[in-house]
Amino acid sequence: MIKVAQCWDDGVLNDIKVAELCRKYEAKATFNLNPGFHWAKKRITDQGHCYLGKYYSGKLAWDEVTSVYEGFEVASHGMCHLPADRIDAKVIAADAVSARNIIEDKFQKECRGFAWPAGLYTQECCDLLREAGFAYGRTVEYAEQVLPCKDFMALRSNCHFQDPEFWQKFEKARSGGVFYFWGHSYEMMDDPALWAAYEAILKRLHEDPTVEWINVIDITRL
Repeated sequence: MIKVAQCWDDGVLNDIKVAELCRKYEAKATFNLNPGFHWAKKRITDQGHCYLGKYYSGKLAWDEVTSVYEGFEVASHGMCHLPADRIDAKVIAADAVSARNIIEDKFQKECRGFAWPAGLYTQECCDLLREAGFAYGRTVEYAEQVLPCKDFMALRSNCHFQDPEFWQKFEKARSGGVFYFWGHSYEMMDDPALWAAYEAILKRLHEDPTVEWINVIDITRL
């Protein structure tokens, strides 16, 4: 058996389709949110958040996040995506905790996961977030084997979801028992081929009898 986890950053509109596909293929997922970047009752569709050339992903309204992410795990991505290598560690920790508090209040469940904005972190930031009760902090660094993990506040994944060697890395991860991938749903833009490629991943994993989906936080409990 191999346990598989995935996570998605930033709370963008494309997450709606990711959530729909995950439900279709009975896949678990963790969505990493920045509460400070959402308007309360209106989606952001016409300004900012231009990630790929001229593609605007848009942001979900905060009032709809509970319905979009129903049945999935949510984690803190900080209030405003602050870079941990350039800002005082205490500010980073306070930002992470503020986001967690808002997420917990909105979803009415515990939120102990964190994803480092842009993958940037320092040892001081790791220590402060651990003291604040976070169970892990996902980086954008990669490892052939996710476990054992020396410090879950600097948690590595196996690969990005669009990695051309995705399936080779999946097979290599079998020996360790865990495969973890991540991404941004906006990277698929409105491209049918990219969405079909992601759906093919979910379908293949769904049809593999050796695969068991887990949430990212479950990695810390293995």
